[in-house]
Amino acid sequence: QVQLVESGGGLAQAGGSLRLTCAASGRTFSSYTLGWFRQAPGKEREFVAAISWSGRRTYYADSMKDRFTISRDNAKNTELQMYSLKVEDTAVYYCAAAANRSGTDYRSHYEYDYWGQGTQVTVSS
Repeated sequence: QVQLVESGGGLAQAGGSLRLTCAASGRTFSSYTLGWFRQAPGKEREFVAAISWSGRRTYYADSMKDRFTISRDNAKNTELQMYSLKVEDTAVYYCAAAANRSGTDYRSHYEYDYWGQGTQVTVSS
C-alpha cells in the first residue's frame, strides 16, 4: 500500500516559518517527482513546489519561490521549508508523487499519482 504522510503543519505568526515533511512508504519513490500543493477553503488546489527524483530540478509557484524551499533528503522524503509566512498562506498542504513521464507538467495536480492526506497550516496576523 502506498502512503504519503505529511507532518509539520500547525499555527504560525505572520512573518514566521514552518517546515513540512512528507514521508513516503510502500513504494520506492526514487524515480518519482515529489510535489507540494495547497488548498484554502473555497479555492482551487494550488501548486506550491516540486522536486525531481534526483533533487537536481526544482519548480516553484512564482508567488512562493522567494519564501519557500523544497528539498529531498532521500528517495522517499521531501521537505518544504516556508519562511516569511503570510496570512494568505493559510491552507491545507498536500504532498504528492508523480511518476516520470515525458511532457509532464509538474505544476498541474492532474499529473500526480499519489497524494497524502494533507496537513493544516494556519498563519495568524
